[in-house]
Amino acid sequence: MSAPGPGPPASEQELVERAEALAGRSLGDVAAGLRVPVPPDLRRAKGWVGQLVERALGADAASRDEPDFRGLGVELKTLPVDGAGRPVETTFVATIPLHLVGDVPWEGSRVQRKLRRVLWVPVEGERARPVGDRRVGAALLWSPDPDQEAALRFDWEELSGIIGRGDIESITAHLGRFLQVRPKAAHSRVRRTAIDAEGEVTRTMPRGFYLRTCFTAEILRQHYRLAP
Repeated sequence: MSAPGPGPPASEQELVERAEALAGRSLGDVAAGLRVPVPPDLRRAKGWVGQLVERALGADAASRDEPDFRGLGVELKTLPVDGAGRPVETTFVATIPLHLVGDVPWEGSRVQRKLRRVLWVPVEGERARPVGDRRVGAALLWSPDPDQEAALRFDWEELSGIIGRGDIESITAHLGRFLQVRPKAAHSRVRRTAIDAEGEVTRTMPRGFYLRTCFTAEILRQHYRLAP
């Protein structure tokens, strides 16, 4: 039986202090403290690292459509990195309400809410390293600067507009400079309601917004003084 993690942090300062206490520890060590079993690999345990860090830091949103630390409005994003500190995969931001996204403004959208305030937690992500041996890095509490938000908003409005016009099937992962749309489902048989180009209800695979590695790599480079 797993052990309960701490309650939600009362302030950003407390959250940062908790994150600092994780820096340098292995995932196996963190998991042992919470009596959580470590999977042999992450192929069938997607999301395990993020869930472990959420529990260790006291996240309380669970599966709600809210930032992970509800009282603080802070989202948690674990970020797998290689030995040079570069992200090794894209970052999931939010699922897309396919039948509504075309009518939603950027302000208050799921993506804007999720990225308004983020605690980035780098974690060693090299696949050759056993999961339990991978270490947690130094966390970063971040908000997008005006240029970053403008770039994200541009991508979001372009992609949401295509979905709103009923052209979702034309969207590929190549669209969007920093934000992209990709399928988000456990398997290809999952379907969600959407609107097609004729305004009719249709069924299609769920989609999600993801941040490209070029965007997260720039965040890390700026704040950790990594080589470009």
